[in-house]
Amino acid sequence: MNIEDLVLVSVDDHVVEPPDLFDGRLAAKFVDRAPKLIRKDSGIDVWAFRGDELPNIGLNAVAGRPPEEYAMDPTSFDEMRSGCFNVHDRVKDMDANGVLGSMNFPSFPQFCGQLFARVARDGDPELALALLQAYNDWHIEGWCGAYPGRFIPLCLPPMWDPELMAAEVRRVADKGCHAITFSENPVELGYPSIHSGHWDPFFAACADLGTVVCAHIGSSSKMVITAPDAPMDVLITLTPVNLVQAAADFVWSKVPQKFPELKYALSEGGIGWIPYFRERIDYTYDRHRFWTGQDMGDRMPSQVFDDQVVCCWIDDPVGIEMRHKMNIDMICWECDYPHSDSTWPQSPEQFMKQMQAADCTDVEIDKISHLNAMRLFQYDPFTTLGGKDNCTVGALRTQAEGWDVSVVARGIKASGTGAMDLANISAANTQK
Repeated sequence: MNIEDLVLVSVDDHVVEPPDLFDGRLAAKFVDRAPKLIRKDSGIDVWAFRGDELPNIGLNAVAGRPPEEYAMDPTSFDEMRSGCFNVHDRVKDMDANGVLGSMNFPSFPQFCGQLFARVARDGDPELALALLQAYNDWHIEGWCGAYPGRFIPLCLPPMWDPELMAAEVRRVADKGCHAITFSENPVELGYPSIHSGHWDPFFAACADLGTVVCAHIGSSSKMVITAPDAPMDVLITLTPVNLVQAAADFVWSKVPQKFPELKYALSEGGIGWIPYFRERIDYTYDRHRFWTGQDMGDRMPSQVFDDQVVCCWIDDPVGIEMRHKMNIDMICWECDYPHSDSTWPQSPEQFMKQMQAADCTDVEIDKISHLNAMRLFQYDPFTTLGGKDNCTVGALRTQAEGWDVSVVARGIKASGTGAMDLANISAANTQK
């Protein structure tokens, strides 16, 4: 397959929310209490909310900048590439990268809406739900709705109430949204585990409607840190371990048995570890189920994983090489724009390099690049956009001719942030 004929759908990108996020989406009694973007004397932009300031972290918006300038420092909209927060320019950046479809995770509310959940925890569930639903409506109607066929809508759950979560799944499904975020480990957020049965109303609604549950790395607000003085490289290397743990929790819980149609995505988890993981869970079941009391019915643990877990990768040559040791129909690709792991604006080249190195067939390439994502997330861009020919890398890049994707240095020196610095930022945000 030629790169120009490739169709790319990314199931993991990110949006830096624009200042007008809540405009016209809240009842009058909530307007003055909503988060508001302000510019500080230092020049950085922050969301002011309930007496706190929530900055945009620079590492979350490094598209178009050289790696030498990647940093955790707070930043302003002026320092970001406009595609981070402007939907019109985002689509141009997608075109220039040959990416047809994109699913966007949140930034300042955190991956599973922890910001709104803390409002509910602090005694104002009415405001919390109003903000969360306003966010979801903006995301579906304002962001994704601006360019039909170009985005896969993704909503946030009201984590403080599983019945409300189920209701929100149904509400947004009526708006065409079939994906929702969830925590990789809700225990770390102060909630019951997925072993408890607490989340069953939510999982039941997702299973009934075909809504994919998306657990993104970092959605527990807890990082993998080996020592207080460990360098940041240790944390970055071990980040996927969070989702290895989430996969083990899911497979060994009763959730897959209760809801065999449920799909559970490990967003940004990588896939190279999966062949070993599948072997390990089957070995564990064969050797230990008699004394642990585990009974998975007529499926082996690896079958549960293959049937129900969506596996997502950005750059994973080993994983692609070992694709036959996992369910290839559950593998989806990610771009991760505008984060620091992103392959933008050379995603097609990076993708095909790995496909060719692993001798993937055209059928396999089509599944991994777009068909799996279209099926799993109920996403049909071909009908909306007038056919597959309008959706290829070649067609999209032709539309973007003249759009500047050059790397621009801003003279900002990267700070030497340690792993504990990031952990402290995460912990502080969890408490606010």
